[in-house]
Amino acid sequence: MNSLGAIKITVKKGVDLKVCDSFSSDPYVVITSGSQTQKTRVIKNNCDDPEWNDVLTLSVTDPDQPINLEVYDKDTFTDHDKMGDATIDIKPYIECLQMGLGELPIGTAVKKIQPNDDNCLADESQVIWVGRGKMIQDMILKLQNVETGKIQIQLEWLDLPGCRGLGS
Repeated sequence: MNSLGAIKITVKKGVDLKVCDSFSSDPYVVITSGSQTQKTRVIKNNCDDPEWNDVLTLSVTDPDQPINLEVYDKDTFTDHDKMGDATIDIKPYIECLQMGLGELPIGTAVKKIQPNDDNCLADESQVIWVGRGKMIQDMILKLQNVETGKIQIQLEWLDLPGCRGLGS
């Protein structure tokens, strides 16, 4: 299947992550879509507010294919502990890109997405026009299958040479 382009996911930070070890944890984030897997670096001894600001990029062949985010605690001698997971819903973002908007004032909110049962949003998320045909979406994801924890990310579309693009 041909790639439409790529999604750049900036994993910014975690908030109030679950403590897996006695006093602290060494969290890292894994993002997967289909056979693609990308990982952030490990942040040592920080569950309260680890900051990664790591940029992970995935090729997109089907905007309906889920992008999964998992947070782990790195352990040296045992299996890594899972600290929660979330699904990144890129469909509202892709829909905004496909609108074919002209130039808008920088900072214009193109769409607002509310948290609901079908997404992992912890708070309202906005798709923002940043100029020169580009939009970003900041989101705070509430981790699932865990008592506490949120991950803050940002999405940005990358057109790649030789890809058929979103308009195809």
